[in-house]
Amino acid sequence: MRLLSVNLGRPRTVPYTDHPQGLTGIDKRPVDGPVRVAAPGPKGVGASGLAGDAVCDTRHHGGNDQAVYAVAREDLDEWERELGRPLADGAFGENLTTSGLDVSGALIGERWRIGREVVLEVTCGRIPCRTFQGHLGEQGWVKRFTLRGAPGAYLRVIEPGEIRAGDPVGIVHRPGHEVTVALQFRAVTTERELLPRLLAAGEALHPESLAAARTYVAKHPRANSS
Repeated sequence: MRLLSVNLGRPRTVPYTDHPQGLTGIDKRPVDGPVRVAAPGPKGVGASGLAGDAVCDTRHHGGNDQAVYAVAREDLDEWERELGRPLADGAFGENLTTSGLDVSGALIGERWRIGREVVLEVTCGRIPCRTFQGHLGEQGWVKRFTLRGAPGAYLRVIEPGEIRAGDPVGIVHRPGHEVTVALQFRAVTTERELLPRLLAAGEALHPESLAAARTYVAKHPRANSS
């Protein structure tokens, strides 16, 4: 398992973003050399966990629990075949493009060591938005991406440091539950009845997903949370 590329974005003005100034940092490109990774601060204040990477809409993106976004190269390859066009590393607006790692199958709370210094923890899947659809230029993209159910993973920074393309990626901790990124994504999008199952991931889960699960259980006290 290794890191194929580290991808950074610069602010761009586009017509399809919900940002008031029409800015987005979704157009991320691979960079050479080391990149510093650190916790950026709370959502709404902090932006990307990668130095030099733009997050323009901090209402919905960035912050400690969405500090880094990772996508498997294998998933990009599947989409290439379906869409009939090439997708470069970073095409989904991901900071990290990985090889040999089942990103959407990762457990919430799973920890990855990248290179010698950085440790990241999986928190949730990526929810597609209008900006993502506009960036890809594919009609009905939000629905197609959602139905595929392989959203890639957001991660929080546990141990800061530097990473670069080619670094090895190792799984250094796997929790004892069975809540994967793919399950969390389905629960918060198309299959709300799965929300009680997310509680097994506890505080490792993204706070918004944890709150949604707790609210669902409170409204449906007979829901099976096993």
